[in-house]
Amino acid sequence: MSDKREGSLEAPTRHPVDWKSPDFWDEGKLKAELERVYDICHGCRRCFSLCNAFPTLFDAIDESDTGEVDGMSPEAYWEVVDHCYLCDMCYMSKCPYVPPHPWEVDFPHLMLRAKAQKFRDGGVSRRDKILGATDTVGQLAGIPVVAQAVNAVNGSKAGRVMLEKTLGVHRDAPVPKYHSRPLRKREKSRTTDEREGVPADGTQGRVVLFTTCYGNRNEPELCEDLIAVYEHNEIPVRLSQLEKCCGMPRLEQGDLEAVERLKEVNVPQLAQLAEAGWDLTAPIPSCVLMFRQELPLLFPDDQQVRRVAEAFFDPFEYLMLRHRAGRLNTNFSRSLGEIDWHVACHLRVQNIGMKTRDVLQLVPDTTVRPIERCSGHDGTYAVKKEYFETAKKICRPVVRQVAKSEAQWFASDCPMAGHQIGAGLETGETPTHPMRLLRMAYGLAE
Repeated sequence: MSDKREGSLEAPTRHPVDWKSPDFWDEGKLKAELERVYDICHGCRRCFSLCNAFPTLFDAIDESDTGEVDGMSPEAYWEVVDHCYLCDMCYMSKCPYVPPHPWEVDFPHLMLRAKAQKFRDGGVSRRDKILGATDTVGQLAGIPVVAQAVNAVNGSKAGRVMLEKTLGVHRDAPVPKYHSRPLRKREKSRTTDEREGVPADGTQGRVVLFTTCYGNRNEPELCEDLIAVYEHNEIPVRLSQLEKCCGMPRLEQGDLEAVERLKEVNVPQLAQLAEAGWDLTAPIPSCVLMFRQELPLLFPDDQQVRRVAEAFFDPFEYLMLRHRAGRLNTNFSRSLGEIDWHVACHLRVQNIGMKTRDVLQLVPDTTVRPIERCSGHDGTYAVKKEYFETAKKICRPVVRQVAKSEAQWFASDCPMAGHQIGAGLETGETPTHPMRLLRMAYGLAE
């Protein structure tokens, strides 16, 4: 390895994940690559403040007998892996050694490879498998009587203590409610809506909404707000005939075969709709990222995956494109004042800029202050008993900024991140999603 430790000035490029190659699953080659990358990270340490994976790595090295990677214990190797939740921020914002640098460091995809090895070897707990099966859990918890029972347990101190003891979900972690009447059931007629849109600035002017597990069963109002805002702007919205989890929770566990099974349900339908002239969107940044980046890297030769990625937009990115084409309604009925806006990690790494801020600041007398720090939530990381306090620590700088602010609202495109921030505030203040704020500005909601 060269001693010339300088970063590349070229834009980062991402190599596909060759997860069907025998080399990907070779334990010896994985260990060697972990050693190589850990050593590079040890000599750099620029990412020490991003998440707990890097402090765990650096502490393990510093406390070892040699003070180098070769002194790390095998357990420490896997502790680093367990603390990585694939936010991609190290790759996109910090690491100077990502491709095309000759060292070709891709820390998140190396962690994914290790997680996949661990999953295949049976090293993932029953708790983690349950938390990752968001579609299955949602279907079960969405049964009317079951939904009431689940919400009652999650809403009581005794129930949360029991949940912590039996499933390892921390008693104080914010957990979502389940609706017995999910969004897809409420909007069933939208699966056959064939209204025409008006193309403009790279958009078709009509959208298929991928509701996501969370938007369908936990907070369907996220989708209802999006539909209301889009239709107020004369953008027809429909759903696909069938929808499964995007696969991000399974990806974070390394269950790549489950990701492939979910892809085989979702992608053909979405690709067909894209070919028919529909754009695609979803209310959760992680799900948008899954279709735009992760699936194309996992299945680089799948033309349908590529077609879906090309047609997928972040909701506010889409609205800003319509605005640039002169087709966004800017007749707002009220101002929003000051907004503290948490920029979710899976939104930042899409490299689309701050489109949520840009759209909201079209509202008169409205100022949006971005907060570019991780909330530490990661879908399931923050609710696990063993990581709860660490996640709170990661979120503390965000909480501190919101607590000191005099803004009327705080918001995050990731609703789970928003609730994580809210749980850290002593005021009991709760987040308001940016799409709800926009709907309010239009006078379509209180």
